Order: sequence, then C-alpha cells, then structure tokens
Amino acid sequence: MKDVDATAALPGWFIAIRQGVDRVTGALNVVGTGLILVLMVLVNADVIGRGLFKAPVAGVPEMVSMSIVAIVFLQVAQTFRQGRLTRTDILLGWVGRYSPRTREVVEMLFSIAAIALVWQLITASWPLFEQAWTRGTYEGTIGAFTAPIWPVKLIILVGCGALLVQLVLHGLAAFLRLARGARA
Repeated sequence: MKDVDATAALPGWFIAIRQGVDRVTGALNVVGTGLILVLMVLVNADVIGRGLFKAPVAGVPEMVSMSIVAIVFLQVAQTFRQGRLTRTDILLGWVGRYSPRTREVVEMLFSIAAIALVWQLITASWPLFEQAWTRGTYEGTIGAFTAPIWPVKLIILVGCGALLVQLVLHGLAAFLRLARGARA
C-alpha cells in the first residue's frame, strides 16, 4: 500500500496526532545526529591529541560507549517511522498484493507484538534508571574521568517511549484502514 493511499484512508484527527508525534521523534533524531557529530569531533581531537601532543582527551572511550547507546535510542523511533527498521517486507508486499485486509491484520499483529516487547524494555529499564539516579552511578575512573550514567538510562526510557507511541500509531493506523475498508 502506498503511503499516500494509506494516509488518505486515515481521519484528520489521526493525521494531526501523527504529525505532532513525528515532530517529536524527528527532534530526537536530530539530537542523535548532533551527538554523532560531537563524537566525531571528540574522537578526532583524541587522536590528534595523542599523536601530536602526547595528551589524549580524557574519557573518550567511556563517552563513546555511552553515546552509542544514546544515539541508538534517540533515533530508533524515527527509524521505525520511516520504515527503515529491519523486517520482512517481501512477505508483507506479497500478502498486500493479494489481500490488503490481511496485510492490515498482519501489521496490527506486528504492532501488538512490538508494543509488548518495547513495554518489557521500558519496565526493565525503569529500575536501572532509578538506581543510577539515586546512587549516582558513574562510568570511568575516579581521578581521571567520570560521567554519570543516569542521562543515558533516561535516554533509553525516552527512546523506548517514543518508539512505543510510534508503534501504537502504526497499529491504530492499520486498524483504521481495516475498519474503513470494511465500510467501503
């Protein structure tokens, strides 16, 4: 089903909600991209500092490892929204050609399964965030470089929340297209 056709089958209130959510996931994506640029500058500064001045930037390995996790979760909702998250489109395309209604049912089932999975990620990540926040857990070595890990744990929760909302909208869109097709 083409995206234009899929959008045309959706009510205005749904499209308005989706546009608002898309702005938020787009902003998270931009922050993730900005973090990639910051990492590039940081790693280059570390390499140049090591090579030319024999003075590396402290904490680069720790910042890189924490930032990679943050980048993934900042960008996962937008990746899903743009249809770039790994899945089997061959089967969906084949089913959609022969039975668009069955495709919508499969999309709804996919959404329900993915929502359950992401909800498990959120419920498993929340205590880890609370623990990092209350205990002041950090990454690094005292005296050389330390950074709190709660911001990354918070980003994981925010990214999972944004993905959860996108999944709910995806499933709801499939349901609305299916319901509209039933009336037509």
